[in-house]
Amino acid sequence: METLYQQTHKQVHEIQSHMGRLETADKQSLHLVENEIQASIDQIFSHLERLEILSSKEPPNKRQNAKLRVDQLKYDVQHLQTALRNFQHQRYTREQQERQREELLSRTFTTNDSDTTIPMDESLQFNSSLQKIHHGMDDLIGGGHSILEGLRAQRLTLKGTQKKILDIANMLGLSNTVMRLIEKRAFQDKYLMIGGMLLTCVVMFLVAQYLT
Repeated sequence: METLYQQTHKQVHEIQSHMGRLETADKQSLHLVENEIQASIDQIFSHLERLEILSSKEPPNKRQNAKLRVDQLKYDVQHLQTALRNFQHQRYTREQQERQREELLSRTFTTNDSDTTIPMDESLQFNSSLQKIHHGMDDLIGGGHSILEGLRAQRLTLKGTQKKILDIANMLGLSNTVMRLIEKRAFQDKYLMIGGMLLTCVVMFLVAQYLT
């Protein structure tokens, strides 16, 4: 367990140093940097699941300290995931605003005559509508990120709670039937969480379709 913990701890610090590259990377390489950081974060989450299992198998006198170390890593990587998503959201907002300005500036306006007119009112109304849609999407994406983060945190918490219950059950010598019932409930909770995530994605998609 110690080797995997040290490897994961090192990865967390590497990601923290790489986050600074997001501010200095040019547009061509920015997406590549984001993908590299996200891949590292996903790998750390995988390591954390393994570490949680290993920490539960530690001797009783070391188990609590091992779990605390894993929980600290979990908190650090969740913070990094949130920071990355906030940066991506801000980048998306800037790119949307730049595209809107370019579209507005690229419009060809003509002088008033018998055949053509400058549709200023329509342009202003169109721009106002775009701004409203833009703000609505910002709120929707931000809310979706918060919900998904909460679901992911709940999943990790449920897994930790399950392991603690199983440890207590082993100490108290509960029957195999009770143990199976606990595992079945944890399995059901996992699918409820996945269902909630899918429902959230569907709602976000439908709202986005409605706003656009």
